[in-house]
Amino acid sequence: MIEHLQIKNFKGWKDTGPISLAPITLFFGANSSGKSSIGQFLMLLKQTVESQDRKAVLFPGGMNSAVQLGSFQEMVFERDKKNSIEFNYRWTLPTRLTINDQINEVSFSADSIQFDSSIGNIDPEENFASVNFFKYELFDSTELLPEMDRLRQNVMSIKMTRKTDSKSKKKPEFMIEADKYNLKRHQGRAWLPGPPVRFYGFPDEVVAYHQNADFVQILNFEHEKLFRSLSYLGPMRTKTERLYSWDGNKPGSVGCVGENTISAILAAKNRRISMGKNKKIVPFQQVIAQKLKDMGLIEDFEVKQISKSRQNFEVKLKTKGSAGLVDLPDVGFGLSQVLPVLVECFYAPANSIILMEQPEIHLHPRAQAALADVMIDAINAREDGEDRNIQLVIETHSEHFLRRLQRRIAEDNVCESRVAAYFADVAKAPAALEVLKIDTFGNIANWPENFFGDEMEDITQQSKAAIIKRKVQAENANQKKK
Repeated sequence: MIEHLQIKNFKGWKDTGPISLAPITLFFGANSSGKSSIGQFLMLLKQTVESQDRKAVLFPGGMNSAVQLGSFQEMVFERDKKNSIEFNYRWTLPTRLTINDQINEVSFSADSIQFDSSIGNIDPEENFASVNFFKYELFDSTELLPEMDRLRQNVMSIKMTRKTDSKSKKKPEFMIEADKYNLKRHQGRAWLPGPPVRFYGFPDEVVAYHQNADFVQILNFEHEKLFRSLSYLGPMRTKTERLYSWDGNKPGSVGCVGENTISAILAAKNRRISMGKNKKIVPFQQVIAQKLKDMGLIEDFEVKQISKSRQNFEVKLKTKGSAGLVDLPDVGFGLSQVLPVLVECFYAPANSIILMEQPEIHLHPRAQAALADVMIDAINAREDGEDRNIQLVIETHSEHFLRRLQRRIAEDNVCESRVAAYFADVAKAPAALEVLKIDTFGNIANWPENFFGDEMEDITQQSKAAIIKRKVQAENANQKKK
């Protein structure tokens, strides 16, 4: 789970400021306010981690990529190649990391990692990204007292920094420095390693040149695990079909546009989920059906095979007031748009981070509010006796969604510390990201002006217009009597 994030000089953001992320993290703001850029940045890093090109510092995306960001100049703030994209984030590890230094006979243990990096363009005549530096810091959390917050202690750190006087632009040299860890070089190896792997990876030379640097490969791997746990669902999901084919494979997610939704339901047919500790454990498909019912969208739902000899399936639903089951394309568009959202919330593997844009799109206000309850269930869900530990990072425009979360906080159905909300304000120059301060009663202490439009202004102007209209109608009626 990502706990902290800060981005500088990326697209419209000079500096997002520090962002504390919770199991449910919401981003609000007007169109073109920059809130989408935060998710795009995380997807940029994911695409780079999963790219086949180990030399590409950043992979901006291709034809079938989730995001397509263009060249370094198109990504950097104000398109000024003199700027460097800087960022840092901290994430918790699903299992504790232990590093043993056999040379110095010490060990280090951590439960979270922070990564800092700066990526720039060192050649004004070129337009590609290159690493200025990156740094890993390992932290350990210790419970002091039950009523006190955890205290994070820096265990050790290691970084790669480009030599500013490096003569070769094609193969620059990098310095390796560690703090609280005594790196020991092999004798006779005085040269410096070359560039990193992508934006985050220590090259093999670091291990080859030192007697006790094997652990950097573990750091590379933990970083890759983080971004492989990230999935993305865009704002417009794919259209529904009357028949679906499934080859028996298990998709990694429902896909960026929900194209794997039905395959995911079928692949999860043997999974059992509960909505929290000591809650009833039910089959996966039943979870999805119940959530659709709770949102008031259907009365019944099933995915069934047409015949035993064919791997074709159909989705049947019963809506309120209908005499029988109908095909998925025959129901409202909103249901087809929210189905991938529900499936991904419970299909994603444990310890996943799910980025979603406008999960509430095309839903009635009542269903938008009910969707917030689904998200609460998703972060509380358990499978195989363990917490699923899902994190949801959501870009939304829905007031009804937020209002339901506020209510559930006041009702103690979800703790305020498990919800974080931010408002992207483009009225300020440069753009600012304001944290919404939600208290234990669900109140927002710093409600931004015109957050969801000026409701009171609309009510006031409606009342004034009604008074004027009644006055005119009364005057016309009096003139007719005369």
